[in-house]
Amino acid sequence: MQKRDRKRKLKSTKPETKPKKSAKINNANIIIKQDPYPTHPRPTPEECRAIRDSLLAFHGFPQEFAKYRKHRLNLLPHELAVDDDGAKSEPLDNAKAESVLDGLVKTVLSQNTTEVNSQRAFDNLKSDFPTWEHVLAAELKCIENAIRCGGLAPTKASCIKNMLNCLMEKNGKLCLEYLRDMSVDEIKSELSHFKGIGPKTVACVLMFHLQQDDFPVDTHVFEIAKTLGWVPQAADRNKTYLHLNQRIPNELKFDLNCLLYTHVAVEREGKSLGSL
Repeated sequence: MQKRDRKRKLKSTKPETKPKKSAKINNANIIIKQDPYPTHPRPTPEECRAIRDSLLAFHGFPQEFAKYRKHRLNLLPHELAVDDDGAKSEPLDNAKAESVLDGLVKTVLSQNTTEVNSQRAFDNLKSDFPTWEHVLAAELKCIENAIRCGGLAPTKASCIKNMLNCLMEKNGKLCLEYLRDMSVDEIKSELSHFKGIGPKTVACVLMFHLQQDDFPVDTHVFEIAKTLGWVPQAADRNKTYLHLNQRIPNELKFDLNCLLYTHVAVEREGKSLGSL
């Protein structure tokens, strides 16, 4: 009887564990980091660097991404923050820096449209609604009207409205600056809770607005990755994203991604003199 009571006492004083929750977290990390094509040897770091250098020499760095590149340079120690021409990068005015929430909404508006149209839609939205609180309080139809020039207005308006609602319910304010203090995996987990925010949108926010080393795969990059043989022909976009993020060196991801996007866009306009 005493032995049974002793066993019962020991069992009751043992710290509680939550193996199921821990397993989910571990599995999530494995999914995020796992390469679906571990035996596929391309691209090699040397190949990535050679293509980056070739495209940079041919196109120059695309101006539409220049301000994001300058943000990244300004995060480096001053002696390392050097532009392509060898000049020191000038510090940015922090007052003019985009908020993370601005960046996320911009990325949503950029889906399936041109840079010009998405920027016009964002400008209209900010003009009609001075704060994100005004957007949250607005009728869905009013948001649609503001962003209509960017295409898919009902879908994008619903996504933005839902995102703002979730953010307000969770944090009590419309702000995503707290993401700057999180790891890449934590940011991915946080943003994926918002309905309509997929892996490509998350990757773009990471790379452009949080200055993290990530490599988004849109239709442009997916197309050229398959053409170059960087992934098997049967690969889909999500697996291509996972594979390329494992294979491409972090220090090349930003420039290479922007240049590949630009190269495909220019070729489609018939202006490119050659292919990779």
